[in-house]
Amino acid sequence: MRVYFDNAATTPLDPEVLKEMYKVMENHYGNPSSIHSHGREARTLIERSRKTIANLLHTSPAEIFFTSSGTEADNTAIRCSIVDHNITHAITSRIEHHAVIHTLEAMEKSGIIKLSFVDVDAKGNIDYDHLETLLQNNERSLVSIMHANNEIGTLSDMERVGDICEAYNAIYHCDTVQTMGHYEHNLSKLKTHFLVCAAHKLHGPKGVGFLHVNHRIKIKPFIYGGAQERNMRGGTENIYGIVGLAKALEMAYTDMEQHRNHIQGLKNYMMGKLTDQIPGVSFNGETSADKSLYTVLNVAFPEMDMGDMLLFNLDIAGISASGGSACSSGSDIGSHVLTAIGASASKPSVRFSFSKYNTKEEVDYTVNKVRELCLVNA
Repeated sequence: MRVYFDNAATTPLDPEVLKEMYKVMENHYGNPSSIHSHGREARTLIERSRKTIANLLHTSPAEIFFTSSGTEADNTAIRCSIVDHNITHAITSRIEHHAVIHTLEAMEKSGIIKLSFVDVDAKGNIDYDHLETLLQNNERSLVSIMHANNEIGTLSDMERVGDICEAYNAIYHCDTVQTMGHYEHNLSKLKTHFLVCAAHKLHGPKGVGFLHVNHRIKIKPFIYGGAQERNMRGGTENIYGIVGLAKALEMAYTDMEQHRNHIQGLKNYMMGKLTDQIPGVSFNGETSADKSLYTVLNVAFPEMDMGDMLLFNLDIAGISASGGSACSSGSDIGSHVLTAIGASASKPSVRFSFSKYNTKEEVDYTVNKVRELCLVNA
């Protein structure tokens, strides 16, 4: 059996999405910036996709800008808001995705900003009181806090962060790559300035995403060289990728409750099986349904010989997962997230992440293989 439990890294392309994309690739090859009929047809597809996404998110199509990825969207939001609004202080957490942390650290190294890190607890929860203290003690700030952590699944309270940012006139950027299409985002109510999406996290194609820019904030382009995306992003649009993104998000919203119940059931089932069959197993991050991303389960296994080979041995058994231990003292190798929450460096950790295509049979197979490896290396 081959098992794919690395959906937080990327998801399989849905066949219905592929069909939509193939029709575009086969029939619509015009440049959407061209004024002739072929170009107008391509432009229509892009704007129809933009409207579909905007309607699902309860926002205006004018606030959706297509990008090549979630990473580009994060970089655009962070760099442009800081430069264009003369921001000298930014706040993030040490468990953010590297698209956020590395961007902010680079800007701090260049002397553009002072960077502060909000405290997180052993489960990866944000200390909201500390966030407020950081905002009180600094000038107008950019706050970049992700909705769900991509390694441990712990959720942040977007409404609470938005209220705090509003009270201190801060710019709020939220990396929603892991939750877009898995949770509803009503942008008419959320107080975010920027949200991001990567299509390949929700059974769409790689190489396309979008940035939501709230009408309350204005930024200049991150990429120059053309008038595309209403003068906000130079470069010919990825037409079939954009159509695929819109189709994937539309399908995700249509079947969201069904898929959530199925995936949450798999996660709960795996937690129960692991707890029953492997003494000493524990879980990194929050695991309750109201505090944790239902697609992610980060498992800390008991100390074992050759624990650093656990992922390799799972791969040999046909199981694709990801993870890594916390950084050992003096070492830069390992998970910065697990290190930040104080996870034990001696316990091998594996992230299993699920999708609508996974089954209980795959969970049973995986747990049996893990148990065998734990017994052999005990």
